[in-house]
Amino acid sequence: MSRAKPALFLMLGWTALLWVLEIADSLSGNALDTFGIRPRELPELADIIPAAFLHFGFGHLAANTVPLFVLGFLAALRTGVRRFLAAVALITVVSGLGVWLTASPHSNTLGASGVVFGILGFLLTRGFTDRSLPDVLIGLGVAVLYGSLLWGVLPGAGDVSWQGHLFGLAGGVLAAFALRALPHRSARPAVSGVP
Repeated sequence: MSRAKPALFLMLGWTALLWVLEIADSLSGNALDTFGIRPRELPELADIIPAAFLHFGFGHLAANTVPLFVLGFLAALRTGVRRFLAAVALITVVSGLGVWLTASPHSNTLGASGVVFGILGFLLTRGFTDRSLPDVLIGLGVAVLYGSLLWGVLPGAGDVSWQGHLFGLAGGVLAAFALRALPHRSARPAVSGVP
């Protein structure tokens, strides 16, 4: 399949970048943790994007790596890399803004889990928004494998950003509807008026 190789390379590169950043963070004495989102502080809006690429230690990163890779690969495979990246951009912004608006005072939020929940929401919704039976079946398969993650949108342990999860999921659903309106690029441009 023509989309498989770019989707695979994208997710391999993305997850490798997350590990490189966490190694750099560890070697720097966790200096990169300052790029987390601190709620309702205007300068912190600039940290919405970097916060999605950084983690509080290797255990935190390891918990996000496999679902990010699997769900991201499926989404990129089904939508194409460009549309997938557009969905991830929207998810990242919605999740980050949700954390910035609603997280507990004096908290600091980092991690790719908001994006993971967003891609999950995107995959669960996309088959219905695009009226595509294969994507509905993929969504059902994802629900069976990763549906238990949805409990993470409920308030729970104090050190887990349920706000990032909830708004990430909402961003994924929003992305599925938003991208439905965009035309797919054809693999080969149409040529007219050429003999």
